[in-house]
Amino acid sequence: MLGGFKNFLLRGNLIDLAVAVIIGTAFGAVVTTFTNWLTAQLPESADEYFTNAPNSFGAFLNAVISFVILAAVVYFFIVMPYTKAKERYFPSAPPGTPEDITLLKEIRDLLASQQRPQA
Repeated sequence: MLGGFKNFLLRGNLIDLAVAVIIGTAFGAVVTTFTNWLTAQLPESADEYFTNAPNSFGAFLNAVISFVILAAVVYFFIVMPYTKAKERYFPSAPPGTPEDITLLKEIRDLLASQQRPQA
């Protein structure tokens, strides 16, 4: 039962999808605050650029910094351990010719030997 759950977690794209949702949501906040700041810049005074208002440049910088911190946390605490666990339990195929390519080469060689005139 636990083996199936381990396979579900490590073989599928579950972690990739979760990371995409987390990063996408955080980036959405960056885009929203940038849009709010940009549209608030229509005839406004320069004194309001760095205030704590929700439409300020400071709110945009806060969203960017939050995004970078969140991305670092997700990478170091989710992606890296997941990659190491996946490699430990499901190692990559050794480098070399894939099995299907080797089989196709054998078929090619057999067909080529059958087409040569027999001596």
